[in-house]
Amino acid sequence: MGNLLEEATMRQRSHHPRAPTPYWAEALEGLWTRLKSQPDGLNPAEARRRLQQWGPNTLQAQRRTTALAVLLAQFKSPLVLMLVFAASVSALVQEWLDAFIVLLIVLGSALLSFVQEYSASRAVEKLLARVQVRVWLLRGGQTLHLPAEEVVPGDVVLLSAGSLIPADGRVLEAKDFFVSQAALTGETFPVEKRPGVVPPEASLSERTNCVFMGTSVRSGTARMLVVETGASTAFGKIADRLALRPPETEFERGIRQFGFLLTQVMLLMVLLVFAVNVFGEKPPIDSLLFAIALAVGLTPELLPAIIGVNLAKGAQRMARHGVIVRRLSAIENLGSMDVLCTDKTGTLTEGVVRLDGALDSGGRPSSQVLRQAFWNAYFQTGLANPLDQAIVEAASRAGLDAAQVEKVDEIPYDFGRKRLSVVMEQSGARMLVSKGALEQILEVCTDLEEEGQVRPLDDADLERLEALYSHYSEQGYRVLGLACKPVSTQQAVFTRDDEQDLTFQGFLLFFDPPKAGVQDTLTQLARLGVNLKIITGDNRKVAAHLAAQVGMEVRGLLTGRELATLPDEALWHQAERCNLFVEVDPTQKERLILALQKTGHVVGYMGDGINDAPALHAADVGISVDQAVDVAKEAADLVLLESDLDVLREGIEEGRKTFANTLKYIFTTTSANFGNMFSMAGASAFLPFLPLLAKQILLNNFLSDLPAVGLATDNVDREWLEKPHRLDMRFIRNFMVVFGLISSVFDYLTFGLLLWVFRASPEQFRTGWFMESLLTELLVALVVRTRRPFFQSRPGRLLLWSTLLLTVLAVLMPYLPFSDVFGLVPLPYPLLLGLLGLTLLYVLLVEWVKGVFYQRFSSRV
Repeated sequence: MGNLLEEATMRQRSHHPRAPTPYWAEALEGLWTRLKSQPDGLNPAEARRRLQQWGPNTLQAQRRTTALAVLLAQFKSPLVLMLVFAASVSALVQEWLDAFIVLLIVLGSALLSFVQEYSASRAVEKLLARVQVRVWLLRGGQTLHLPAEEVVPGDVVLLSAGSLIPADGRVLEAKDFFVSQAALTGETFPVEKRPGVVPPEASLSERTNCVFMGTSVRSGTARMLVVETGASTAFGKIADRLALRPPETEFERGIRQFGFLLTQVMLLMVLLVFAVNVFGEKPPIDSLLFAIALAVGLTPELLPAIIGVNLAKGAQRMARHGVIVRRLSAIENLGSMDVLCTDKTGTLTEGVVRLDGALDSGGRPSSQVLRQAFWNAYFQTGLANPLDQAIVEAASRAGLDAAQVEKVDEIPYDFGRKRLSVVMEQSGARMLVSKGALEQILEVCTDLEEEGQVRPLDDADLERLEALYSHYSEQGYRVLGLACKPVSTQQAVFTRDDEQDLTFQGFLLFFDPPKAGVQDTLTQLARLGVNLKIITGDNRKVAAHLAAQVGMEVRGLLTGRELATLPDEALWHQAERCNLFVEVDPTQKERLILALQKTGHVVGYMGDGINDAPALHAADVGISVDQAVDVAKEAADLVLLESDLDVLREGIEEGRKTFANTLKYIFTTTSANFGNMFSMAGASAFLPFLPLLAKQILLNNFLSDLPAVGLATDNVDREWLEKPHRLDMRFIRNFMVVFGLISSVFDYLTFGLLLWVFRASPEQFRTGWFMESLLTELLVALVVRTRRPFFQSRPGRLLLWSTLLLTVLAVLMPYLPFSDVFGLVPLPYPLLLGLLGLTLLYVLLVEWVKGVFYQRFSSRV
């Protein structure tokens, strides 16, 4: 990491105006002049001009998915290139018709994949645009909320806790401003940033007057002047080398292994079949085309397109339910998820907090406590939060205002102190008012005010205050403490060191009622096999009270303090057993996620706070909400437009539908398709002629793939949705062997019928075999798509009608005027009836074996 940063520093060049002095060592006056900007920001017209001149603020130029790029990508497959090569060889030896037909079918398959992939990719682009990261900035003195990609050099950006820093620049103003820049410098702890000038030779970690793209604000507030954007930033210069592919999901790993297996079988078959046919003195060109066509028939070449289309269609359906998918591969994990970890606020509760009481230290309603809390909440400029909003609304209802009060300074909230202080001046007197977690407020108090009298805070008072706190918590209230002290009018700047010797004033009681219908949602999640675990910073009594209200059975409770003392092995056991984790420090969330994964669970984590990013990254499925801080949304795989567990439940069902429909294509391909291709390879060894011509194999493969497009919108049986599923390669291998063998048995029965019963000519043999193999591949899809008897599970309309139409076409093709182009000839009607009878018998046998197979392997997929 260090070497990369040194290189980036040494090579720092930009398309923006540069000066001999690096911007971190330049006086602000010179920087304003060079960037032609001012403290109230660029004017909007100039900002638009700069955006056109320097481009969007992204690490690489945005490439919109073009139709041509998607179309050309269809021809990158080695199999397609092999077919084009074989067709070219046919053309060289003047087999013009065969070459034309092969190329026509290749083009048809490519167009089929292109139409599906292009429409799906455009749909996903539109969905992602709905959850862009946005920033607050000044333009012409106006505060605007714009997409981060529209930031340009010279912009003045407003930063607060939870903000993602959109570009590189200088700090103009800062108040207790700490930045997490581990992604760039590897520093473990947040670094304080402040205005000033540092030497030109300062390294990235030494530039305490600068902030950088790719980092995030941990606490405090600041203004920054943007100097570098996009690829010119320090992060942009090393992004290509730092960019890591997201961890491979279990489904992706299984598909990769499946593809590797097929590639090995395919290469072996091509070489073996070609060699056998050439040594059998069959035409070399026809043998080459036949071997390659067999490989194409064996390979589920539409699998990448089917997976992509299924995921994109799934993302569109989930968007209609209020779930935006940021990373498509997360849909597969969402279907497999069996543990969901979440906070209670906004998921189990309404998320609309109200202030139910402002009480003095004796537990009596106090207008003074409400007034001081109002000043603190009204003037704070850090992270917006529902507690401050609730205080301001309650004060407004009580007729309070801050017209005669002036803010002097602020000590922003951070997760270490767990309190927020504001200094105000009224009528010539100044006061510091601090509110926060009761324990953290009491630790900086030396006095207590009760009924207008101030006296020292003693142990008896602390015991009484703790008892009141416990009493309020048991009633389900979230409780904050409030304290204050007078401060000197001569002091202009205040820091956390001034938070001492305070006088305790009283309590603030907040109530967030349980969400209507949440009990039904929890029941439905349990039916889906998803175990809900609550991870909250609230105390055990508040959390237990809410759990009782929503009917959640607490099987085990673990506090953050207890969690900190557990070794990893013990935590694995406790994480499995408990479903309520309380008083948890934000840094402990990731450890809980990893412990659950160690015990074999697929874990989802739902979070919206500054400190949720590590847990969101660690989870198999990171879930955030549209109202979350930027750093949480950026780390998430899914973004809920509403903070609602019921919306997520619908998303889980859609994820499982997508997963199921992807598996259907694999099951269909591994049943009739494999059996047919293996049988054909075997038949070519003992037949004096090729069992099918290359163009017939390719046409068969193309027609049988057409209904597969309908699998993306196919109906899914209810029982499939009722529990999590994982891709099991052992199950798929068993499925392939069992149903492939059945297919091969019927293939050889067909060979016997054609050769020994009807004494078919080579042309009749190929026509009969073409028809039977196509019919079995089409009809078996309707059987293996469900675990139920096929007549008890209704297919999707597109799948059903396309299958029926192609079934009719398969029977009629030998009798159509153009059939001779594909080497097909009309069949005698007794032979036709015999083939239809064999196909019906095959379907019935597959249906019976399917029932036995699922009973035998019911514990697997």
